[in-house]
Amino acid sequence: MALCCVLRPPRCRLRPPPLRSLVTTTAAAWEGKEKARVNCSLPEPYWEERLANAVTPLWRLPYQEQLQVKYESQRKILQTLASRLEELGIDAQKPGGLCCPLQPVVPSPIINGYRNKSTFSVNRGPDGNPKTVGLYVGTGRERNIVCVKANHVENIPSKHKQVAQCYEEFISHSPLDSCILFHEGGHWRELVVRTTRCGHTMAIITFHPQQLGQEALATQKALLKEFFTSGPGAVCALTSLYFQESTMTRCSHEQSPYQLLHGAPHIFEELLGLRFRISPDAFFQVNTAGAEVLYQTVRELCQAAGDTVLLDICCGTGTIGLSLAHQVSKVIGVEVVEKAIEDAEWNAAFNRISNCEFHSGKAEAVLPQLLASWEDARPLVAVVNPSRAGLHYRVVRAIRNCRAIRRLLYISCKPEGEAMRNFLELCCPPDPRKKLAGEPFAPVMAIPFDMFPHTVHCELVLLFTR
Repeated sequence: MALCCVLRPPRCRLRPPPLRSLVTTTAAAWEGKEKARVNCSLPEPYWEERLANAVTPLWRLPYQEQLQVKYESQRKILQTLASRLEELGIDAQKPGGLCCPLQPVVPSPIINGYRNKSTFSVNRGPDGNPKTVGLYVGTGRERNIVCVKANHVENIPSKHKQVAQCYEEFISHSPLDSCILFHEGGHWRELVVRTTRCGHTMAIITFHPQQLGQEALATQKALLKEFFTSGPGAVCALTSLYFQESTMTRCSHEQSPYQLLHGAPHIFEELLGLRFRISPDAFFQVNTAGAEVLYQTVRELCQAAGDTVLLDICCGTGTIGLSLAHQVSKVIGVEVVEKAIEDAEWNAAFNRISNCEFHSGKAEAVLPQLLASWEDARPLVAVVNPSRAGLHYRVVRAIRNCRAIRRLLYISCKPEGEAMRNFLELCCPPDPRKKLAGEPFAPVMAIPFDMFPHTVHCELVLLFTR
């Protein structure tokens, strides 16, 4: 497909064109734009703008208009949920065709550079350099993937960009190739950068060992450490430098341990007056300031009295449960990542919180057993904050069939995806085939939080009661 566009002079700054009526522009319109084949003769500003369109598709809009776009998106999701519930015979239609009242989108306290975690890839850049460190435009299906430096992406802080630039400098001088396709060889792969408001910076480098022996691997790790401690990379002032040998696209610590090359094993963050320890693969909300606003609202929506037990499902490092611990009698956290559970237990002890217990394992394995034998007479409130894959059906069934849970907060960054299936299973009439015997929940309030300015995503909090 021929590319037809007006190119800016090579030295011009990234500047948005005149706005049309963009408030109603859909996310798909921005994300599906410019699927042209790679043309390495195009100047740098073209690639900068194309990357901005791909990863921050609302960057052209004033912030208030971004919030309006997101509000309309969440409104359509609630209308869809209402329609799906109607199909199940549930009278869920509220004013505007919504399943429950929708509050305005809560803005992020920080709009630019808010990310505390960034993942950079290594691949061919617009100039053909196979050791470019940046973010992707294009798709594998179209065979037009290009790795573009993220220097002008507005939601990534300057510290992350600095570490990425230094990593690119290091691998550019390395005799080892980048690993673009596993079967074609090469070694240098992803870079993850995590930062905190305490000033800590963690870098995690993923490396494909291919057929290298232990002596050769030790040499590469020593060179990395030297570069980031006494070489040009020392400017990054890393708190922690990790190295992971991985033969898979994604690899957990249990599958291939993170190896600490330099510095402290953890970084630390302050959140709502508490101190949290963060391991390399532990989940932590990507917008720390936004998370504080979110958790304060979760605290209010829980309506937890002094005798309440809080069930924190997919608890990560324990941020939600620990931030509510002082107003409930007990917190029970469940998390699949073992290192995150270790962090949660350390966080509880360090903050002198003694009414928490944490369970490591898949929620679908831990929760049914936990709730099936539940005999505690205290009120039980559940908060779930799963990944985009949503909750396993066994988790939903366990929650649904536990009579003690009368109030449930579901936090989702993709409510239109698998979470929608969870919503329907929580609210549908009893279904013997699915072993959903308990009284159905009903959505009573929805509050979207803009945790991801400039993108199309929101963090939606749905309150269910029964």
